[in-house]
Amino acid sequence: MRYRQYLKLEKSLSDNTVEAYLADLDKLLSYLLDENISFRKATPDDLETFSAGLKDIGIHPRSQARILSGIRSFYRFLLLEDYIRQDPAELLESPQVGKHLPDVLTVEEIDSLIGAIDRTSREGQRNRAILETLYSCGLRVSELCNLKISDLYLDENFIKVEGKGSKQRLVPISPRAVNELKNYFPDRNAGLIKPGYEDFVFISRFGKNISRIMVFHIIKQLAEQIGLKKTISPHTFRHSFATHLLEGGANLRAIQSMLGHESIGTTEIYTHIDRNRLREEIIEHHPRNNRKRHAF
Repeated sequence: MRYRQYLKLEKSLSDNTVEAYLADLDKLLSYLLDENISFRKATPDDLETFSAGLKDIGIHPRSQARILSGIRSFYRFLLLEDYIRQDPAELLESPQVGKHLPDVLTVEEIDSLIGAIDRTSREGQRNRAILETLYSCGLRVSELCNLKISDLYLDENFIKVEGKGSKQRLVPISPRAVNELKNYFPDRNAGLIKPGYEDFVFISRFGKNISRIMVFHIIKQLAEQIGLKKTISPHTFRHSFATHLLEGGANLRAIQSMLGHESIGTTEIYTHIDRNRLREEIIEHHPRNNRKRHAF
């Protein structure tokens, strides 16, 4: 199918994302087939009716937005390939999806989590390096699990990361994370490493690269250990990385580049987090909001 090739080669999407796009497209094609409408002759009204139907059957707005995004992509492809002369999906609007403000860790909370790791345990130094690298570089957990030694440029304080769609980016790494990695390497090299996994940075006790589930488990255990009440995951470290950069005055475009976001709109969620915190600070500290000042 040429559209599948377009998604893989032209859009550089992963296999999982391609399959998700095609599964969503099947929903539209089934609808059009039931209505005896050719996908080439579908009108904006036809697509709007389909879109309204998604809402009527109770599909979550975020899922609706994903499905409609795939449909717009499909019709752009048809237009580019001259299968159609006009794009009926051009003005197809997605539902408004509320901004979810994720929990963010303070620097002190991150230090407490890392400090709670037992250095004398078999994986202690590895786990310290994992958490420090997650926070220092703002990595997705999949990027951390697939990080290679050949992509580390520790003397230059950079690492090369392969993100979504196999897109690569250079990310600065802090001296503290570099130090934790260097302290971990002797333990790593002395342990079991199975053939084919020699280049992975973070190795499990079974000799393969560490899994996403294991990283999640490590963080959950540490959160329980220090009594942290926030709902956190590996992604929380990425959110915290971006929020702390923004609070420190970093440019939003620079944060976008370091996170590997294709769209600046994805990065802008952190401005909402920052404004939320700013509002709390104003309410707490502004003299007009200080109740003690007016208590008399």
